[in-house]
Amino acid sequence: MFEFGTPWAFILLLVFPLLGWVRRRREAPALRVSSTAPFSLVGRSWAVLGAKLVPLCMMLALLLMIVALARPRLGIEHSTVKTAGVNIVIALDTSGSMAALDFKQDDKVVDRLVAVKTVVDRFVAGRSGDRIGLVVFGTEAFTQIPLTRDYTTISSILDEVAIGAAGEQTAIGDALGISLKRLEDIESTSNIIVLLTDGENTAGELSPSISAGLAAERGVKVYTIGVGTRGKVPFLVDHPLFGKRYVYQEVSMDEGILKEIAKKTGGLYFRAEDAEALSKIWATIDRMEKSEVEVTSWTEYREYYTTPLLIALGLLLLSVMLRNTRFLRVP
Repeated sequence: MFEFGTPWAFILLLVFPLLGWVRRRREAPALRVSSTAPFSLVGRSWAVLGAKLVPLCMMLALLLMIVALARPRLGIEHSTVKTAGVNIVIALDTSGSMAALDFKQDDKVVDRLVAVKTVVDRFVAGRSGDRIGLVVFGTEAFTQIPLTRDYTTISSILDEVAIGAAGEQTAIGDALGISLKRLEDIESTSNIIVLLTDGENTAGELSPSISAGLAAERGVKVYTIGVGTRGKVPFLVDHPLFGKRYVYQEVSMDEGILKEIAKKTGGLYFRAEDAEALSKIWATIDRMEKSEVEVTSWTEYREYYTTPLLIALGLLLLSVMLRNTRFLRVP
């Protein structure tokens, strides 16, 4: 929509009647005659007619300056709407075991992390008004993305998350601790953590039980998702003699601690052994976690004040030049 950023500037239009009165007083005749009929026989040159355009240029320049001061602009005005809004921190396991190739995606075998990132990306794209953050953890845990509504950035950074980025082990307790820290950044009536892992706590300074207790005290629900199939799973490794080959290894998952975390915080525990189950889990969380918040969206405006300002300066310069050259008036 088109609007003026500072419409109060049009109050200055009240100066025009005053200028007109001053101009009439200044041009009052110095010599009074009984009749102007004899002057009608005298022809008027183009210069006499043009001289009347000089004050008109001045007035038009002043008008355009006032328009420029009012800041004409084009854009969409900000609006306040009610929308679903939750603070969500996704704690994503990037330890070495997430390289297990036991998931299928579009009839193609992929590792656990790829399957998880695909579903998380769809989940983020489907939210509206939520602040979402991302914590990745392995041997250490750190914030990858703070709470934000910039879903495009979340998707872009999520795509770059790689296995081993935070180390090869699994620090579940620290991941919860960092996630709780991020939820303190911005207040919300609804705060949740979604923790995805395929292993057991083998690193970190905080124990999962202590972190879960802190979450419960702060009213933060934790949904835990155990990722991966049971038993031995295939890994693609580099062999010094035979090149890339598949090796089957056992990956142990501590479902007990994941269930305890969910129960203690009022969340739920899910087990995802394939991509379809993983998608259904995220759909369930999406349906359950809704709350209404007031969100104000803003749009940048494109300013057009320079156009009338430049025209005004051009007219002002032209009128000054004409007043001091061709239409110079001598008292």
